[in-house]
Amino acid sequence: MSRTPVLSVHVATKTYAAASGATMPVLRDLAFTLAQGETAALIGPSGCGKTTLMRLIAGLDRNYEGSISLPAGARLGMVFQEPRLLPWRSVDDNVRLAAPHASSTDRDSLFAALGLAAHRSLYPGELSLGLARRVAIARAFAVKPDLLLLDEPFVSLDEALAARLRSELASLVATRHVTTLLVTHDIAEAITLADRIFLLTPRPAKILEEIVVNRGGDPAQLRLHIAARLAAAC
Repeated sequence: MSRTPVLSVHVATKTYAAASGATMPVLRDLAFTLAQGETAALIGPSGCGKTTLMRLIAGLDRNYEGSISLPAGARLGMVFQEPRLLPWRSVDDNVRLAAPHASSTDRDSLFAALGLAAHRSLYPGELSLGLARRVAIARAFAVKPDLLLLDEPFVSLDEALAARLRSELASLVATRHVTTLLVTHDIAEAITLADRIFLLTPRPAKILEEIVVNRGGDPAQLRLHIAARLAAAC
């Protein structure tokens, strides 16, 4: 029995106006759905429109042809490529301002899960990049999102730290049953975190292939398949 989608996306066309005045297509005939508790990853060439798509889903850009729907009253959490914390507010205040209805118990739980309990009174300027990214994740989860959008949340981190944050994120997503959409250039990261992977073509982007991740399969073979498909598409 199929599950009711939490997110339904159909972008017929998304364009930008170039400096020359020409119309530049970014997305075309791109469609997919995500069900409750499902995690999907978007992988494609740099500049193909992955972040543009995330902005459309988040409602930050409504200038497109097509439809994007969420259930009525659905809450959305988003983690950007940069933490985007308010520098004049403490860690606790940054999370509390984003989710004013979150109880102190809820915040305590998130800070404990993300290793932030000892840092909640610090300000963003006092944090390492890894801690700042943890705060951004805590802020997104504090709103108790029905849909979590992650736009390369671990970019520019060293691999050891990124691996720890992936593990913490996966645990939060699993325990809270949050429907999640991830943008990444890291094939291994997509395989680790996602139930399904959407491979995108170069601009104007559409879905080249949808891959269901088999946890009992060979991740090395899957990495090679994805890398080959993306290389051929470019």
